[in-house]
Amino acid sequence: MTPSRRSGAALLALLTAAGLTACGSSGSSSDTAGTPTRLTVWIMRDSVTDGYLQRFRADFEKGHPGTTLDIQIQEWDGIGQKVTSALASKDAPDVIEVGNTQVAQYAASGGVHDLTDKVADLQGADWLPGLAEPGRIDGKQYGIPWYAANRVVIYNKDLFARAGITAPPKTRAEWLADTAKLNTGGNEGIYLSGQTWYALAGFIWDEGGDLAVKGSDGKWQGTLETPQALAGLAFYQQLQALGKGPKDSDEAKPLQAEVFAKGHSAQVISTPGGAAAITKANPALKDKLGFFPIPGKTADKPGAVFTGGSDLVVPEASRHRAAAYEVVKALAGAAWQSDMAKEMSYVPNRVSLAGALAGNEGATAMAVGAANGHATPNSPNWAAVEANNPIKQYMTQVLTGADPATAAKTADEAITKALNSTD
Repeated sequence: MTPSRRSGAALLALLTAAGLTACGSSGSSSDTAGTPTRLTVWIMRDSVTDGYLQRFRADFEKGHPGTTLDIQIQEWDGIGQKVTSALASKDAPDVIEVGNTQVAQYAASGGVHDLTDKVADLQGADWLPGLAEPGRIDGKQYGIPWYAANRVVIYNKDLFARAGITAPPKTRAEWLADTAKLNTGGNEGIYLSGQTWYALAGFIWDEGGDLAVKGSDGKWQGTLETPQALAGLAFYQQLQALGKGPKDSDEAKPLQAEVFAKGHSAQVISTPGGAAAITKANPALKDKLGFFPIPGKTADKPGAVFTGGSDLVVPEASRHRAAAYEVVKALAGAAWQSDMAKEMSYVPNRVSLAGALAGNEGATAMAVGAANGHATPNSPNWAAVEANNPIKQYMTQVLTGADPATAAKTADEAITKALNSTD
């Protein structure tokens, strides 16, 4: 689960299906036509509402007579080990929702079914790149994009108006200029902590760099030392200096929504759902918040963003893989993608479905940015990098005066070691 995954503000209690402790499917061991089939589907808590799941289950079962969906809600805490164990068993669920950055880890176990031959049927050419890429391992599509969420800029309309800014910036240069105008009169132009590394990743991608790359020898190498990555950090440094954010912590310490809610910060980088936390802390800001995509280097393209979200996978051990695929196809299809977008304010898995968010300012801004979405390096060991995140340490070092190239080299060594570990 990534910080950008939850964009809904007040999700309803989700459906808890009967038999929650059972992880396997019952019924026959093959997809025989006409044979009653019970499919077990694992959905993560707070991904979608109870109403959405009830509607989907009723519609699917109506269209597939003889098939019953046993939708089981799973907790994020401890889900990694639970999924790994299920994939290694002979009694696995039929469909599992997984975090998009977790696909590589699960696929490495050999327990995830290869769905490459279904990509065209699912209109994969239209998928958001930041969702499609992490589901594709060594040219094979294991994870099918379900939904996405990414960061935007939430801004205080009153502070923009006082500064004479009538429209959100479209380019990085405009963004810096506007933020400097806003950084006056006791207000800060932007609240940006020193370790908001997902935002840094976007600036690095905009420059043509990356956090790490896989060589032709199959080995991974950290790439923060490259000129492109250093340029991305230089922009971050400029932007961060136009506010009073701490240089030695991330957006959770203190909670940036609570800082912004005080009314003296003009901007914050967050998922649109962050607006709910802001207005909860300060209801007076309810109608004073606006949203715009993170600006890019040029006006014709939004800034790159990390795409968090979920993919759907079918275990090799599913007893009903063909029927399981029909569940995946329905959930990833236009009708249920549009329904989800409207109810949850998530970005649909297809670029062409962004219109489903019309009228939702925050989600629309998110969808614009999602078209330039990216994922973290597609390694099963990426979680090991985040566990002791050397990128955060590197950012703090540079923001407090360390030489960028020297600090980047140290961080790259840690990233390289973690990604190539066989433990």
